[in-house]
Amino acid sequence: MSLVLNEDQTMLQQSARDFCREQAPVAVLRHLRDSKHPDGYSAEVWQSMVELGWAGMAIPEAYEGFGFGYSGLGLVLEETGRTLVPTPLVSTVLLSATLINLAGNEEQKLELLPGIARGDSVVALALEETAIHNPLHIELKAVKTGSGYILNGNKDFVLDAHVADQFIVVARTEGESGHQHGISLFTVDAASQGVEVQRLNMVDSRNAGNISLVDVEVPEEALLGQENKGWAALSRTLDIGRIGLAAEMLGGVQEVFERTVEYMKQRTQFGVPIGAFQALQHRAAIMYSEIELCKSLVLKALYELDRGEEAEDIPALASMCKAKLSEIYMLVTNEGVQMHGGIGMTDEFDIGFFLKRARVAQQTLGDAAFHRDRYASLRGF
Repeated sequence: MSLVLNEDQTMLQQSARDFCREQAPVAVLRHLRDSKHPDGYSAEVWQSMVELGWAGMAIPEAYEGFGFGYSGLGLVLEETGRTLVPTPLVSTVLLSATLINLAGNEEQKLELLPGIARGDSVVALALEETAIHNPLHIELKAVKTGSGYILNGNKDFVLDAHVADQFIVVARTEGESGHQHGISLFTVDAASQGVEVQRLNMVDSRNAGNISLVDVEVPEEALLGQENKGWAALSRTLDIGRIGLAAEMLGGVQEVFERTVEYMKQRTQFGVPIGAFQALQHRAAIMYSEIELCKSLVLKALYELDRGEEAEDIPALASMCKAKLSEIYMLVTNEGVQMHGGIGMTDEFDIGFFLKRARVAQQTLGDAAFHRDRYASLRGF
């Protein structure tokens, strides 16, 4: 494959960049944080994104989507990462819509996907049950009854939990925690009796929450896919989510680097710009080299996602992407704050917002250590 964007992709990226810089700069996140906005994101900005077709980017045209693929969605996520715009794009479009498309039957797809594409519905994936990412650690129980299922258990760190209309709850219908067999997926209305959501105050000012389900009754039609066989679709969705999140992180990495280089040209010490100091030039060169590697890796992974059955090893690519971007986002934000000096630690400059986002994003869907270990296991080590 050629690691360059085609004409359509270049136009999409430029339009996404223009939109984010003009209508959703970092100032939007700052305002939402300072005003303690009850939703945690701007409904107006999100609606504008929906009108641009971003919510239906990776949804098939049969379900009112645009079928642009994950390459297109990845480019959009990259540009949102440059301005840290908080939206339901990751929770609803990247994760939930993907899982519905992979696991749902035709009736479920027709019922759920058009609402996501139109921006009428916010759907959140309720997966985690431990402090660190462990997708096979599922203890939330779903017990079959005569008319459906009863769900009991808790979920942690659910993205956009307190603003979601529906949840896709990962539950165990058979077997023990840690096993792939016995995992089932259920759609649960957020307003269902027995569902309680606790909003979390995240360091990056993004939406997340914990969910408690106590004797929550759902009908048989709420089962997404086959009972006990939800792992295949879930695992594939998580890999797609990791690659998409890596694309968002790539946008943040590039923005921090560009801001830092520009600041090094402006700030003077001993009568010369600090960018003239060889030690800082060496550090900037290391960052530049790493970022170029990240660009190629993310583009390759997004390309493979859109190849369908012909794709190369998606799990390995996903772990490579997530591990590398977690590591480099940490490196570049640390360097960015240091090279800005004391003001880099103040709230006056935006650079600190990227550092905070890096810390949360690297933990979401598995940090660098998780994915290095996973990659080694996938390769037989």
